[in-house]
Amino acid sequence: MHSAEPLPFPAPRGSPGERLSHRAAAVAGALAELLDAGPADGGETAAARDFLRAMAAAAPGGDDGRRPDGPDPLDHLAAAFELAPVEVELLVLAGLADEHEGYAGVLRTLHPRSEPRATTGLAAQLLCDSPAERRLLRELLEAGPAVRVGMLRLGDEGPFYERSLLPADGLWSVLAGIDAWPPALHPEAAPSPSAGLEPWLAGPTTAAALHALASGEPWTVLVTADNDELALARGAALAARAGATAAVFVLPADAGVDLERLLSVHAAARGAVPVVRVAAGEGPGGAEAPAFATHPGPVVVCGRAGSVVVRGTRPVVEVAAPRLTASAREAMWRELLPEAADAAADLAARYTVEPATAAAAAGDARAVGRLERRAPRNADVGAAVRTRAGLALSSGVRLLRPAADWERLVLSPDRKGQLREAIDRLLHQSTVLDRWRFLEGRPGARGVRMLFAGPSGTGKTLAAEVVAAALGVDLLLVDVSRVVSKWIGETEKNLAEVFDVAERAQAVLFFDEADALFGRRTEVSDAHDRYANLETSYLLTRLERFEALAVLSTNLRQNIDPAFTRRMEFILDFEEPGPAERAALWHCHLPPGAPLDGDLSVPELAALYPVVGGVIRNAAVAAAFLAAAQGTRISRRHVVRAIRREYDKSGRAFPGPPSGMSAP
Repeated sequence: MHSAEPLPFPAPRGSPGERLSHRAAAVAGALAELLDAGPADGGETAAARDFLRAMAAAAPGGDDGRRPDGPDPLDHLAAAFELAPVEVELLVLAGLADEHEGYAGVLRTLHPRSEPRATTGLAAQLLCDSPAERRLLRELLEAGPAVRVGMLRLGDEGPFYERSLLPADGLWSVLAGIDAWPPALHPEAAPSPSAGLEPWLAGPTTAAALHALASGEPWTVLVTADNDELALARGAALAARAGATAAVFVLPADAGVDLERLLSVHAAARGAVPVVRVAAGEGPGGAEAPAFATHPGPVVVCGRAGSVVVRGTRPVVEVAAPRLTASAREAMWRELLPEAADAAADLAARYTVEPATAAAAAGDARAVGRLERRAPRNADVGAAVRTRAGLALSSGVRLLRPAADWERLVLSPDRKGQLREAIDRLLHQSTVLDRWRFLEGRPGARGVRMLFAGPSGTGKTLAAEVVAAALGVDLLLVDVSRVVSKWIGETEKNLAEVFDVAERAQAVLFFDEADALFGRRTEVSDAHDRYANLETSYLLTRLERFEALAVLSTNLRQNIDPAFTRRMEFILDFEEPGPAERAALWHCHLPPGAPLDGDLSVPELAALYPVVGGVIRNAAVAAAFLAAAQGTRISRRHVVRAIRREYDKSGRAFPGPPSGMSAP
């Protein structure tokens, strides 16, 4: 066999595509010689010989003085997997049809089933001179490194020596220097800026991971974080710091060994380090990381802490990726947006994002400033962060862009004062927490937790919207009924996504009718009670370390577990409004431009009908439609009729019409 004297591949020169064409031409020349030695069986074989000779002659021979244009992917593969020269020849022979349609036509004439591929029998005739060499070739084709890692495959049909030689899917394009991945693999765009990551990258466990990556040895570096996206971004940054090219992928939960090997071969051909996370499956539980048993170099596996299981014999080094500290975020913003360096501390306090998101947001803010011929502002950065933070909302969360202002919120001065205090706790964190170092090192110190308790319609949701508008952030409304799952562990997973999204965008997280999630724990009488209590325990922990503003809303304060109320910075009781508050609410919901009849008296309505703001809003709108349908101004009769309907809807007794007015 030609393992000692391989085919005369030309000296490396030119681009990877040119070098691969030269190698293919060398195989074509050897194949022409093989056909010359065979019987002269007509014009088809003669035409094939002539074509092969022409392709071999067209390839420059020897060194033409040019230097290689970049690394050679085929050399990468051969070195990484320690391929014998004959295996390199087999790989070129297998990919010959992908190099030129003329090669495909020649191989089709030589194949017993007219396939445009070389067969194992053709490889034996081309490379072997004795039965012993044929046995060695068969061993390589059934158990050699190239076949074992999936770089080279055999067709499924026919006897052994009639089976086709096939390169790994999409491999020939990569060997030609084209950065194309096969359809089964979908690379992730994972920018890896290191701004703000210096303290983490200098840590002892991170340093060990960097050494493992730089060694080139088959290590598995496990990067864990609070969520999968953060872990994947840190894994890419880690590979970049180690000087490696990262091939970043999210593999499906059912990815098999074949897909894992395909990724391994393509990454090795590029000289890249695979950086992967495994997508969660349909049911609860953690994800099993790919073993990469045949991969010759390091890999980075990323995932949520406690959710990734690593198996196999490769040595593992784990590195945790905590969220950036305030000082690290401030350094990050100073580096990424130097023209707004004075605002770096405020940006660090407001937006707990990772460098990749911050870099994209800084670019957006800078672009907006160029459009308007000014420097970027904090508001530009905030809008960009909200866009870039990845509000990939689950089905149980609704996004609301707040538009309400303080004038629409009818509350006592004391209640409004508490709302403003909560806002101040978020706006002045850089002073109290960073400069004065209060609550230093305590998880959740940057979060604010509030409980709104009171009857339905008293303004709890509106208050949350006003606070979000004052902060300039979005409001995320959680539909508890859609977040809770019957599957064990799924509720916690859904809630983790909700909390993570709110933290990334620094949105106000609003749990309406929170009793279902934050209710009192019960005595354990069956498995359902036990798992419900486990969900409550998870919520307690996650809420306590939440780094944004969370608002829990309930109609009955006593329904909330005391363990939650103890963790609240603010508890506001929303009481039913008195006559003065009801009058203010009527004025809020009857716009100044509305055509009001002279007989409509707001003080009279406020005195006669003790209803909450939600009822007043519904009645005002219904009265306006009644008047519009009749083509008249909005009169007392329209409003009273609408109020009576609201009483009927709630099952309450209607107090009756105003004095001197007949029943509506």
